[in-house]
Amino acid sequence: MVRMTRLVAGFSLFFLSLCSAAAQIPASAPAPPAGHSDATSTESPQIREFQKIEDGWSGAINQRDQYSLELVLSPVFVDISAAGEITTRNQQLAQLITGEDKTLHLEQRVITVRMLGDIAVVNGTYILHHKLASGQQVDEKGVFTHLFERTRGGWLCINSQRTVLREDSNAKAKKQSNAEQPFHIPIPPLFGKSDKSQ
Repeated sequence: MVRMTRLVAGFSLFFLSLCSAAAQIPASAPAPPAGHSDATSTESPQIREFQKIEDGWSGAINQRDQYSLELVLSPVFVDISAAGEITTRNQQLAQLITGEDKTLHLEQRVITVRMLGDIAVVNGTYILHHKLASGQQVDEKGVFTHLFERTRGGWLCINSQRTVLREDSNAKAKKQSNAEQPFHIPIPPLFGKSDKSQ
């Protein structure tokens, strides 16, 4: 009987130590719902994937490569420029072919990617070097929003909108918001250049 009591006590002690060890194993984080994820880290695979697409887009513009641009833009693509001009894919291709502005150069950097099923919302910064109607060359710096649709295993841009960033000449004149949680998108300096006015 004493032997049976020791056996039960030993088994109980073993069982409790096993439970204690299992309780110390960290639980893995729950997976995001299927079709909805938010990738905001610069290390995320989505940002790397869409940066390659944006690089292809910029390269097509910079090298005046019509075929490469066709591989990025959907047939239903609509572009809204920072000046408010609305163009279609065919108009974008025609502008690329005519090549009136030989100085045109585009750089784009992806900041965030949000996946919504077969739609991706890509936000980032851009620098567009181009010539104005007056002949003056300018560097237009701003932010973009691109909507991509997954098609045949790849991604095509269906909508693009660009907004020029204002350059504040007097940093002290910036007005602070009194809102409890003002809307703010943190935008790092464009392509490694720091803004000393902030």
